[in-house]
Amino acid sequence: MSTHQHEEHEHHDGHAHGHEHGHGHHHHHAPQAGQGRTFALAVALNVVIVVVQAIYGFLAHSTALLADAGHNLSDVLGLLLAWAAVWLGKRQPSARYTFGLGSSSILASLANAALLLFACGAIVLEAIQRLINPAPVAGLDVFIVATLGMVVNGFSAWLFMRGSKDDLNVRGAFLHMAADAAISAAVAVSGLIIMFTGASWLDPLMSLIVVSVIVYGTWGLGRDAMRLAMAAVPPSVDLSRIERYLQQLPGVRDVHDLHVWALSTTENALTVHLVMPQGHPGDAFVQDVVKTLRGEYSMHHATVQVEFGESCHACVLNERGHAH
Repeated sequence: MSTHQHEEHEHHDGHAHGHEHGHGHHHHHAPQAGQGRTFALAVALNVVIVVVQAIYGFLAHSTALLADAGHNLSDVLGLLLAWAAVWLGKRQPSARYTFGLGSSSILASLANAALLLFACGAIVLEAIQRLINPAPVAGLDVFIVATLGMVVNGFSAWLFMRGSKDDLNVRGAFLHMAADAAISAAVAVSGLIIMFTGASWLDPLMSLIVVSVIVYGTWGLGRDAMRLAMAAVPPSVDLSRIERYLQQLPGVRDVHDLHVWALSTTENALTVHLVMPQGHPGDAFVQDVVKTLRGEYSMHHATVQVEFGESCHACVLNERGHAH
């Protein structure tokens, strides 16, 4: 059987191919140039907050501030992970990593979700202990320092908000910052109430409510990252729509071996076999298909194989009991 294979091999120009089309996911890489500065600023601000909250946590005898400092520290680690993933994602493909290192952003998203869940567990433990053994707290100090933390974290979340819809990795960083701002707000309000009423039990109760909200958001982040790590079709991709487009191409009798997976939290890859009994349509046809897949269907790296249909070719994955 005669086969002709064409591979769109633009990864050697870094990520330039993401800019060539008018729609799809070209906007993903637009903020990349500023992302390094965003991460650096967010990390620096959060390190300052960790130090301030830890010092005043000891001075004001506030376990809530210490817990908030611990949570901020986990976010600094999470931000460093996400920042490293953005940097690795820009590296050129190599002989060993032929797709580049973009998939590190998926691993960073998984690690971020795990870190945040761990931090939430530590806060829940601290909150339960404070409910059982309430301790007198310097409410004014807690209010001032927690408000400072809320402002810094709110500003950091705003910095990441622009990219959070498109990049799972940046969404992780945004969730971290938003979660910290919410926790700092809860600590600040409880500090204010404790200052006037002495109701120290209110602080751990609010912490538990905030943690439940954070866990809900983090669970979704972790689930999406796990699916991408398992080479699932990314949630933003409509596989049946891609299949319909390919089946309607002139000369195509059948479409099989269609596989879509994520190269990173922003880039996707596709492989497909097109059965064309009239013969190979020429390189221009295949290049046009690849360009359309990239521009309209967000497939940044597409490989199209043309077959004449002279013999039956079942997908090897189906042969071992797996559906496409």
